[in-house]
Amino acid sequence: MRSPHADPSRGLFETLLVLDGEPVEVDAHLERLTASVAAVFGAELPSDAREAIAAGARGVGRGRLRLTVVPRAGSRVGTTVSTDEIGAGHLFPPAGQGVALRSVVVPGGLGAHKWADRSVFGAIDAATGEVPLLLDENGDVLEVSRGNVFCAGPDWLATPAADGRILPGIARRRALEAAHASGIEVREERLSLADLLAADEVFLTNSVRGVEPVRSVDDRDVPVQEGTNRHPGTGTSGVGGAIANALRRRWLRAPVPQGEPAVVAAGGRRGGRRER
Repeated sequence: MRSPHADPSRGLFETLLVLDGEPVEVDAHLERLTASVAAVFGAELPSDAREAIAAGARGVGRGRLRLTVVPRAGSRVGTTVSTDEIGAGHLFPPAGQGVALRSVVVPGGLGAHKWADRSVFGAIDAATGEVPLLLDENGDVLEVSRGNVFCAGPDWLATPAADGRILPGIARRRALEAAHASGIEVREERLSLADLLAADEVFLTNSVRGVEPVRSVDDRDVPVQEGTNRHPGTGTSGVGGAIANALRRRWLRAPVPQGEPAVVAAGGRRGGRRER
């Protein structure tokens, strides 16, 4: 299985959040990577991948870990692990740090695998600080270079369907679980730029950043819910705030802010421990 927009020889990768030396959602990431390695390279993920992640995460306080898988001779693959610390503002960034999106057409999308070759994005994010927003040639919103896209109204949440054109993100999955658990109407459907601009809020989900507010799309402002991603206990507003709280509780074991309903996502793991 190949993508016309990525060189498979550069491999596949997963990026995990690390907190206090523990990788977050490691089982889900390994499950997805195992499936991708089999589909793309016809190979098995090396059996020591989990141990390599654990060793790489050791000693990292708050950071990201990247596990890259590259093809070797025959039906074999090799792995490398790299880590770096991240600032507090990278994890659940507040509304004031909302990102600007810049659309780029990628016919058919990048597909359901996380390619190490990111050249299709050009220098958009590096040159301008904007985050590339992938559109199909018919104008369908697909994903961004570093996560999945959501838009929301007062009691609903919408995101592009995982129809083979996008990477089905781990944080995306947890956001949908949290929305279902809280009674928020969930729509997995075709979205356009007009849909994003007409929504009450737009946000991204990402396995390292969590929930990330969007402030503009192609230089057009979108509403930002000011409560989104405030620290627990100070209150949140909007669907994005509810999803952010749910992911905080899952990943950071953060308490439910006073006066807000508990939104419990099913069966989370941080490192190897089952969360309650």
